[in-house]
Amino acid sequence: MSTTAMTTERAATAVPLWQRLPWWLCVLVVYALSRVLTTAVLLVGTLRQGANPFTGARPGLLEYSVIWDGVWYRRIVESGYPTTLPVDDAGHAVTNAWAFLPGYPYVIKALMTITTLPFDVVAVSVSVLAGAGTLLVFHRILLRVTGSAGTALFGATLLALNPVSLLFQVAYAESLGALLIAAGLLFALKRQYWLVLPVAVVMAFTRPGEIAFAFFLGLHILYRLYRRRDDPFPLREFVSAAIATLAGLVAGLAWPVIAGAVTGVPSAYTDTELAWRAAAIGHTEFLPFTGWFAAGEHRAGVVGLVAVAVFMLACVAALFVPAVRRLGVDLRLWTFAYLAYLFAVFYPQSSTIRLLMPVFPLIGALALPRSRVYRVAIVVVLIVVQSVWTLFVWHVTAKSPPPP
Repeated sequence: MSTTAMTTERAATAVPLWQRLPWWLCVLVVYALSRVLTTAVLLVGTLRQGANPFTGARPGLLEYSVIWDGVWYRRIVESGYPTTLPVDDAGHAVTNAWAFLPGYPYVIKALMTITTLPFDVVAVSVSVLAGAGTLLVFHRILLRVTGSAGTALFGATLLALNPVSLLFQVAYAESLGALLIAAGLLFALKRQYWLVLPVAVVMAFTRPGEIAFAFFLGLHILYRLYRRRDDPFPLREFVSAAIATLAGLVAGLAWPVIAGAVTGVPSAYTDTELAWRAAAIGHTEFLPFTGWFAAGEHRAGVVGLVAVAVFMLACVAALFVPAVRRLGVDLRLWTFAYLAYLFAVFYPQSSTIRLLMPVFPLIGALALPRSRVYRVAIVVVLIVVQSVWTLFVWHVTAKSPPPP
């Protein structure tokens, strides 16, 4: 063998395996390994799960994957939405299916019709496939904003191991919602606004928060107008971005209107959402930006109010941390828009960590350091945290909090 050939062979073997494989295969291998881990933890959960309102003792894996909100999605698939708003003896709305958007369950229903497979198989399969799609698109986002294939792959790894990564394989809409968010952000980064439009509309009927995405698009347009001298903003792009924003806004407001029209109660959707917090603070009217402070005061009085204010300021300050700034303006604008939405409409409770999942682009900041010690450490921490969350929050007991 010639010296040149030997040198070439040594160089090839010195390149890490993941750099010699297609990027998408690397991401899917990472995702598959993460599902093996999460499934193992979930199986441990089935062994320690006693009889509960959702399952018998020691349920099967699929049965255990369709508890909590999964039960509501099953009801929607089987029975649709109530035409009369369910209320208690005092006339207050009680928890019901109108709180859950139709995108995820209707996709499941369509696939069940086509395949004749049962709900649990289809629901889990949709979540798993959407999770894979989310990681693939997130890899493309990170590659675009950081320019580093290694950072992009490690960021996808961290997303696959995030504390609530169980949601990528249970009967929840978060996995499909995350895929739509990632796709919408990637199209916006690539300035393909006509592709953003259908994603935004579908997003509006999949998971609450599309209003935040329309808000992000509005901020994106304002920023591009501000920067137009250095970064031209052609009229055709402005028009397409504006139409996508308007379509997203209209679609984001559609579900409450539909719920009101079907039930005959204009506030049916809002009343239904408020029913979930009634057990904690009683029946109240919806006032934007009060839920977090109400929760803080309910739990710790004045200290709780101060804690909420400090947390909000910390979230804003985090957007200016150097590592986060390296992700670019658009991902920070999305994070700001979604957090503003969450602070406006949400009452923090046991599902708070799950509802923070849409800010997953921030994981990119955690993927930037190249230290091997750091990367191993953060992977270990995430594995531990997601295992604890799965074993103790997903687990059902007589004293379980509201749904995770």
